[in-house]
Amino acid sequence: MTDKKLIGVDLGGTTAKFAIMTVDGDIQQRWSIDTDILDEGSHIVPDIVESINHHLDLYNMTPEDFIGIGMGTPGSVNSEEGTVIGAFNLNWKVTQYLRRDIEAGTHMKLAVDNDANVAALGERWKGAGENQPDVAFVTLGTGVGGGIVADGHLLHGVAGSAGELGHVTVEPRGYECTCGKKGCLETYASATGVVRVARDMAEEYAGNSKLKTMLDDGEQISSKLVFDLAKESDPLAVKVVDRVSYYLGLALANVGNMLNPAYIVIGGGVSAAGGFLRKQVEAYFEEFTFPNVKQTTKVRLANLGNVAGVIGAASLALQFDQQ
Repeated sequence: MTDKKLIGVDLGGTTAKFAIMTVDGDIQQRWSIDTDILDEGSHIVPDIVESINHHLDLYNMTPEDFIGIGMGTPGSVNSEEGTVIGAFNLNWKVTQYLRRDIEAGTHMKLAVDNDANVAALGERWKGAGENQPDVAFVTLGTGVGGGIVADGHLLHGVAGSAGELGHVTVEPRGYECTCGKKGCLETYASATGVVRVARDMAEEYAGNSKLKTMLDDGEQISSKLVFDLAKESDPLAVKVVDRVSYYLGLALANVGNMLNPAYIVIGGGVSAAGGFLRKQVEAYFEEFTFPNVKQTTKVRLANLGNVAGVIGAASLALQFDQQ
């Protein structure tokens, strides 16, 4: 096993996170910089290059000390070409040639993939996935993303859309999704989806409920508030969480029945509801899976938090060690 290092870059709309890691996945150094999306995001790649080179100088290291750089980015990624398009939260309106530009600036090889995919790789390698060859990951945030590792390989599909669990249909002719389809999981189980479900259910609910009173008074609510009130047995909040758990359990059961992974890992902001959410999702998951899957596929909560992306990104660079 080589003693060369890996660099992981997890690019987000607010910050870019970096890590220098060993080939065993141990983080040795971490830092982050602000993501400057001004001028159509034209500063982002130069800032990443400058930050990597600056830290190599700081730690008295050279490109020869590294196997390469792995990077996760929002948008539609072409891993073969090393390009990304459609990363609107980065203000990137045209194709970005990440591999070409970052390799030229750092003199290291670059592997790149979608941010949800690299978070899946991170959780699979060093987190709740326990390095099993078959792991599915769903991230519940502003939207719902996902990634699937099957037989040790990240699935991309013919056009890079494998693992888009947020767009599994859970309610035919349900809520309209930004993708143009109706009834996507994302419209029910994302942070915004939970609020949407709460608003709709409050209109039909006639009993006493703090959540209903807040909504009727026009107060702003969040998914966190809904889960907190449900934990306090607020009757409407309990019903909202039950409905969200039903849709999430149904979607994950379909993943389980199709792929039979060792673990389906739930991450992202909404998963901060913890065991309270997992328990309810698990009950519906078990209702909708057939016996063999129910006994062998387990639902787990992610445990790497903010470092899942940077760890998974770094693991992409391991491919250069096998070439």
